[in-house]
Amino acid sequence: MRISGAESQIMEALWRQGPLSADGIVAAVGAAQAWAPGTVKTLITRLLRKKAIEGAREAGGYFYRPLVSRTDYVQSESQGLVDRLFGGEVAPLVAHFAEHRALTPKDIEHLKKLIAELGDE
Repeated sequence: MRISGAESQIMEALWRQGPLSADGIVAAVGAAQAWAPGTVKTLITRLLRKKAIEGAREAGGYFYRPLVSRTDYVQSESQGLVDRLFGGEVAPLVAHFAEHRALTPKDIEHLKKLIAELGDE
């Protein structure tokens, strides 16, 4: 399932705060993105068609909730990025960031710790 950047804003709101009504989603993301309510509702409709979210009538109105977990979405997106841009290999991805983006000492320490933990497995 491909979720666009705009649709991912709706998903983030639902993962953080859901379930939300359409008005709740508009309040959560509309102003920050400078989106009119109609734009948000169009994105909701797209996500419903993709079966990324579902809607149901509940006490107090109609509410939407994600059908895809954030963890599964991040896993799929990150694997797709690694596959498309780096031939499925993680090391070139890390090398790219090291060469083109200044890694902080905290980033480097975190990577060292991760590598050490992976080496122990």
